[in-house]
Amino acid sequence: MTMRVLVTGGAGFLGVNLAHHLSMHGATVISLDIATSLASEYPPGTIFRVGDVRDPGTVSRTLAENGPIDVVIHAAAALPLWRPHDIRTTNIAGTHTVLDCARSAGVPRTVFISSTAVYGVPDKHPIDETDPMIGVGPYGESKVAAEQLCAAYRAQGYCVPVVRPKTFLGPGRLGVFQILYDWVFSGKRIPILGSGHNRYQLLEVSDLCDAIWRAATHASDRVNDIFNVGASRFATVAEDVGALCRHAGTRAQVFPVPAWPAKTALRTLESVNLSPLYRWVYGTADRDSYVSTKKIGDALDWHPRHSNVEALIHAYDWYVEHRAELGASTGVTHRVAWDQGALALLKKLL
Repeated sequence: MTMRVLVTGGAGFLGVNLAHHLSMHGATVISLDIATSLASEYPPGTIFRVGDVRDPGTVSRTLAENGPIDVVIHAAAALPLWRPHDIRTTNIAGTHTVLDCARSAGVPRTVFISSTAVYGVPDKHPIDETDPMIGVGPYGESKVAAEQLCAAYRAQGYCVPVVRPKTFLGPGRLGVFQILYDWVFSGKRIPILGSGHNRYQLLEVSDLCDAIWRAATHASDRVNDIFNVGASRFATVAEDVGALCRHAGTRAQVFPVPAWPAKTALRTLESVNLSPLYRWVYGTADRDSYVSTKKIGDALDWHPRHSNVEALIHAYDWYVEHRAELGASTGVTHRVAWDQGALALLKKLL
């Protein structure tokens, strides 16, 4: 019998990629999202439902009308640029609703997509799954609270694997990466906070999809846990971004700037909504930020195929190929460009 998977947040960047990955493994995908989806971007047979994960009636009906569901992958989340109220209600209340409805409907497991933002800005590296959770800002705090809900359901006997990915990217990922790609394409100097000698781990979206698939399908006694996910091959920020600049063949080059005054300026711009960079992004930009993936490697035999540089180049090449189609519209999801705000003026100066 064909496996049936409900993906919340199915209209998002991860949701689209998950739909293709799951379909490749023979699964039928039911996508639930508050936003509408363009069917042509999804594999044939994908089922679309429009609704809010904060509404128990919507989630329950989606499960009942498209069941029996073998697994729920809860990827729906409000992003850091959303209003704090929407971040908290979507990421916390929405997670509670999905877990409650899935368990009540008899779904054997729900895979929760968390974030390494739950660790805040730690000094210890690599970061292990047992390290403290100190979320920064409404987004990080909401992900910590959502994970606490997952732990409570797990303690009650429900299978809730939690996947904590590093910042992930791939073809079609825009958002904050579109700003980087735009500057590289334009041959600008690329400001990096500090010396650039810090190591900052990323993750290619296809590697993330593989990790989620394993969490969704391996034996429950192996997956009912928390797993970090990130690239295994990465260098310093200056080396990885520098490699992207060389690949682009433009005049773009890395341009280190003093971290403290830059962070102060970005904090001020963020407070008046003139910067798309939120606190956790610039707060960790000049520091080491990488996790251990030994646990998921040992438990689920997961090993990433792509390095930081390969992920950056893969996504950049897609951006260049589709740049003319993207237009000037902006938004607050990973599938559209973000308004560069005051950074647009800085781009002209560099």
